[in-house]
Amino acid sequence: MLQLIKSYLKFLKNSTNQHGVHSPFVYSLVTKCFYDNKNYAEYEILKKYRKSLLTNKDFIEVTDFGAGSRVFKSNKRQISKIVKTAGISSKRAKLLFRVVNYFQPTTILEIGTSLGLATSALSLGNKTSKIISLEGCSNTITIAKSQLQDINNIEFINTRFEDYFQNSKLQTPNFQLIYFDGNHSKKATLDYFELLLPTTTNETVWIFDDIHWSKDMEEAWEIIKKHPKVRVTIDTFQWGFVFFRTEQEKEHFVVRVLF
Repeated sequence: MLQLIKSYLKFLKNSTNQHGVHSPFVYSLVTKCFYDNKNYAEYEILKKYRKSLLTNKDFIEVTDFGAGSRVFKSNKRQISKIVKTAGISSKRAKLLFRVVNYFQPTTILEIGTSLGLATSALSLGNKTSKIISLEGCSNTITIAKSQLQDINNIEFINTRFEDYFQNSKLQTPNFQLIYFDGNHSKKATLDYFELLLPTTTNETVWIFDDIHWSKDMEEAWEIIKKHPKVRVTIDTFQWGFVFFRTEQEKEHFVVRVLF
């Protein structure tokens, strides 16, 4: 926790808003997406989905293949508490919706379904997109599939992430947006980064969750930023955005976003 506080204070010192951004591409993203204050009708759908999970007091056994939890001491967890403490926040779900709405990707990969809160935001952002959502825990993905059964643009796959990458041979290449929220460890993050690099195009958008979650994750983020194929990165503290636009000068931005 102390490491996280120090990282956040450093972030605040180095961060800026749209006035400190001199890239037209990033300036447009910040002003028209990150700082978009429009009250979208889809927000009410996200709110209702969250409320349905918050009222669910059932317990499930969670299989965690990632870096573990700082909140839960047991793998037997109450659904409502997962939403409150471990799920994507309401503000970040809205931002994820806006990002998809802004870029309009037609192919999306989500690494880490959990209870489907972020999945619903991805789907609502572009209802014609094709979404593949991966989850290692059979119990959480079952909840997500049940809750989102009426949405037809999501393919849920219960699998260990590395198994999917190695066995599928990525038959759906060139994902236009990938949301990484499944394993907050340095090794896994960098492994997935390298495995998925062949799927990138000039328009690809990658979002890494919890880039300051630990020292290891911060080290992984620094390595990603320096990769020769990466052109533009944006650190919003909670998320790291990665772009591969060859026409862009290699730049890194630290931008304050109200999650």
